Formats: sequence, structure tokens, C-alpha cells
Amino acid sequence: MTVGILDIDYHVPPIEVSNDTISAWADTTPEWIVDRTGIRTRRYAHTTDPTSTLAVAAARRLLDRHQADPSAIIVATSTPDHPLPATAAIVQGILGFRDIPAFDVNAVCTGFLYALRLASALVRDDPRRRPVLVIAADKYSTIMDRSDRRTVALFGDGAAAALVGPVPDGSGLLAQQLVAHGALHDTVKVPAGGSRQPIDARALEHGDHYFKMNGRGARDYALNTLPALVDDVLRESDLGVGDIDRFVFHQANLRLVEELAVKIGADPDRVPVTVDRFGNTGAASVPVTLAHSHRERPIAHGENILLAGVGGGLTGGAAVLRWHRTGGSDG
Repeated sequence: MTVGILDIDYHVPPIEVSNDTISAWADTTPEWIVDRTGIRTRRYAHTTDPTSTLAVAAARRLLDRHQADPSAIIVATSTPDHPLPATAAIVQGILGFRDIPAFDVNAVCTGFLYALRLASALVRDDPRRRPVLVIAADKYSTIMDRSDRRTVALFGDGAAAALVGPVPDGSGLLAQQLVAHGALHDTVKVPAGGSRQPIDARALEHGDHYFKMNGRGARDYALNTLPALVDDVLRESDLGVGDIDRFVFHQANLRLVEELAVKIGADPDRVPVTVDRFGNTGAASVPVTLAHSHRERPIAHGENILLAGVGGGLTGGAAVLRWHRTGGSDG
């Protein structure tokens, strides 16, 4: 049995945060932000709206089109509502589902690709072949140091939801690869807030409750790791770069997306971009970009789509998907 994405949708919150605002926070200029990142604006959720609110909004957009009976809910996030319980359990309760398992996956910005792999296995293991509801959601606005122009300029809030279920042979997920390199875990991190380092007066004084990133290290990891993962999934799918209709990369920043496209040999016209208007939405960035591209220009039946990204951990992932138009779906 083959498993694929039956349908997908996304949600970004209403507050638009301009480069003028970021510049005032971080003592920089809009020109510096655009030159270094290609980002012109990003979206922030209301301070009172947790990650689960974003996740539910994306899921409801999707579920409004489907009479879905999911066998499980997976939420990919690195900004959960609480250290515990899982944000997926909160989402399950709000959406009104009962009994089915609900759990979180944290592979940071690679989270959707990790969740997609898990969802594929759950669908194959379910005798009833019910779909799995996969949601990727992050609210990075809550963990940004607004004085750090290197990070606060990059991130926004957002969520996307996908129904993952059985599709006819020859369609769906043709190949998936995941990696992690834990020796590099210090490259992207929020130091305080877990069992290793609590959020105490010292952590607050040093800003250890905020997101921190070695930007050069993360860039080098992406440029070294993703081309190899892309080669692997293309080989496994028996496809070449020229056979891919859309390359959906993690939207770390526009300059990195452009550099990756050149290194992989992807036609820029086949590389949809959302980072310029939504910022880097973490685990949501790959599915938000896929769903936004689908909304702007509906994906045709049989299109080959490559998904690829890296995240904290450090982690990486890639997948090749052949789109199948299903009844009752926009896809």
C-alpha cells in the first residue's frame, strides 16, 4: 500500500511585523534585513494565542473540507504550549476527537518531515487504513530576543495541516530520508526551560530562555546535508532533478533557499517561496509553503514534488511525493 498527502492547508496569524518594526527592536535597517535574508515581513500571533491555537486553525481549514476520521494526530512543534502535556493532546480535545492517540514530534524545523514518516507507518499499520492528521505549528515570536538582529529578523508564526492516507500505487510518497547529527546540537537551541537548565533568575539575566543560533554553522549544515539527501530520495524514486515539478525547501531565509536551488540544479521557477512574506515558520515552513503554492496554483494530478529541510538537533530530511487528486479534496 502506498501512502500520500490527501490534502493540505495552512494558517498564518493576522499581525504583520514589518522590517521597520524589526529594525527599531534590533538597531538595524530594513535594507540590511532584506539584503541578508530576503525577508520583507513576517506574521506574529497574538500574545494570548498559544501554538495550539495556530494548529487548530490550520486543522479546521482542512477538516472543513473533509469528513475525516483520523487514526491519530501528530503535531510537529518546538514551541509547545507547555513542557507537558503534548500540544497534540490539547489540539485533539479542542477539535473534539476522542480515544485516538495524539503526540508531539520535535525535530525543530525538520519536524513536518519526521511527522510525515511516522504518519506513513501508522497508516500502513492501521487495518482500517484511516488517515493520520499531521499538523506542523510553531510560535517563534515567544522565544525571540528582539535585540538580536541575526535571529529576530528571520522568524514568524504559522501552522499547516495535512491528511496523510492511502493512495493508489504509483502515487504518494515515493521516497523518504531522515538524518540527525546530535554532535552539533549546540548549533540551534533554547538553552533554558528544560531539565538541564531551568528558567531561573540567572537564565533570565543572560537571555538563555531565548532562541540562539550559530547562523554560519546552520547554513553550512544545510548546504552540506540537503544536496546529499536530495540525491538519495531522487535515486530511490528513480527520478532526476528535471522530473521534479516543485521543490519545497525549508524557508530558513530567502538567500539560503536560492543558494540551495543553485547547488541542487533546481529551476527557480519551480521553487515556491513564502519566507519573504511569512518569515521562517519553523516546523510549519515546508507544509505552509506547499499549501500556499497549492493555493496559488493548484497542484496537478501526477506532479512530482520534492520536500527538504534541516532543523535543530541538527536534523535533516527529504521526501519525494507524487500528487494524487482525491475525491472531495482540493488536491
